[in-house]
Amino acid sequence: MPRNEITPLPPLAEGIGLPWDVAVDDAVGELARARATYGDTFVVESGRDRYLFTFSPTGVESFYALPEEAASKGVADYLMLRRKLPEEIFDGRRTLPGSLFRKGDVANYLVNLQAALTTTTSELGGSGTVDVFAVTRRLGHRMGLASWAGPGSAEGAEFERLVAAFDTLDGSDAFVHPDAMAAVAASGKSAEIAALAEITEVVGTALDSLDSAPDPDGQSLFARIVDAWDGEPPEVRRRGVAWDVALIHIASMSNLAAALGWALVDLVEHPAAAARVVDGDRAFTDQCTLESTRLAQRSIMGRTVLAPVEFDDGTTTYSVGPGATIATLLPLTNTSAAPGLEQWKPERWNRSRLADTSALASPTLVTAFGHGKHSCPAQPFSLAAMSMAVAHLLTTYTLEPGWSAYPRPVPAQIGGVARADTSCLLHYRSR
Repeated sequence: MPRNEITPLPPLAEGIGLPWDVAVDDAVGELARARATYGDTFVVESGRDRYLFTFSPTGVESFYALPEEAASKGVADYLMLRRKLPEEIFDGRRTLPGSLFRKGDVANYLVNLQAALTTTTSELGGSGTVDVFAVTRRLGHRMGLASWAGPGSAEGAEFERLVAAFDTLDGSDAFVHPDAMAAVAASGKSAEIAALAEITEVVGTALDSLDSAPDPDGQSLFARIVDAWDGEPPEVRRRGVAWDVALIHIASMSNLAAALGWALVDLVEHPAAAARVVDGDRAFTDQCTLESTRLAQRSIMGRTVLAPVEFDDGTTTYSVGPGATIATLLPLTNTSAAPGLEQWKPERWNRSRLADTSALASPTLVTAFGHGKHSCPAQPFSLAAMSMAVAHLLTTYTLEPGWSAYPRPVPAQIGGVARADTSCLLHYRSR
C-alpha cells in the first residue's frame, strides 16, 4: 500500500488545516466545525501530513485498540514534540519518563511535593494576588526537580536557573502555541539549544555533588539516572545524565501543573465544593481534580501508522498506509458524548472511572487520562499530587477569583491540558 493512502478515502475536510501549518483562530473549533459538516470520520490534509479523524463510538474504540507497533502513539508524540525540542534530546536516552513510577517512587515524590508546598506558602506570604497558573507551574518545577534533578536543583539560584531554562525549552509549546513553531524552526531552535546547555551545566553541578557524597542506597531517581551512565567518558556521562533529566522533566510536569491550575480555578468557582475539600473529603477532592482535568483536555490523540492497518469506524473499514496519522480529539468527545458533560460535576467520577456510563455509546468517548494501555502511567501520582496541593492551598488561604469571566484556553492549542489564554489572577489571604 502506498505511503499515506487511505482506502476508501473518507470525506476530505476542505479548507481545514492544523495550526502547525496554517493560521487557525480556534483549533478545536475548526475540527468541531469539520465534524459537524463531514460526520464522525473525515480526513484533514495539513502541510505534508494526512490525518484520519474519528469520533464515532466504534471508531474511538478501534483507535484505542490499535497495536502500538503498527500505529504508534509514541511516534506521534515524538513528531509533535520535535517541532519545539532539539533533535539531540531524543537520542540515546537511557532513563525514560516511564521509569518514574517504580514501587516507592510516588511516596518520595509526594514528600518532595509537601516540601514544595511549604516553600510556596512561604513565598506567597499572608496575602496578595498571583496568577494561578504561574504558581502551579513553579510548584511543579520545584517538586519535579527535587525528585529527579539531583542535589540543590530545587532551591536557590540553581532552581531559578533551571526554571528559566525549562520555561524556554518547554516542549508543550509544540501543541500549546503551534502557531509559533515556524519561528522556532526559522531560528534553528537557538533559544532551545541554549536552554538545554544551561540545564546541562546546572545538572552537571548536581552530578558533581552526588559524586562527592554518593546516595547511600542509590534508590533516588537521580541516582538511578546517574548509574545508567556509569563507565562513560566524563563529558558523555555529564550530558547523558542532564538530557535524561531534561526529557523526564519536560514530559512530566507541564500538563500536571496546568491541570492543577484548572482544579483550583474550578474550586474557587464552586465554593460549596471547596468547603468539602477544606473539610478533608479526600475522595471528593480526587473527583474534583478528575473532573477539572476532563474539562481542561485539549488533547489531540494521534497514532502514526508504521505498517498497514485496518481501521473500523463502525460503518466502514479503512485500509490505512504508513505515514498517515489516525487521530481523535478529546475536547470534542469529552463534552458531547452525552447530555450534561459540558458541566463541571465531580460526582460523575467513582475513583478514576465514570460512575455511570449508561448514557454513553462507548465508555472510551470520555476520559481524563486515557484508556487501557494508553492510559497515562502517571495518573495515580497526578491525582494524589493535585489533591494534596489543592487541599493545602485551600486550607491555608481563602481564595477569591480575580477574573470576571471563566478563563478560556489558548485558542490555537491542540494538545495536552489547556493553558489559559490570559493571566488568571487569584486573590488570597491566610485563613
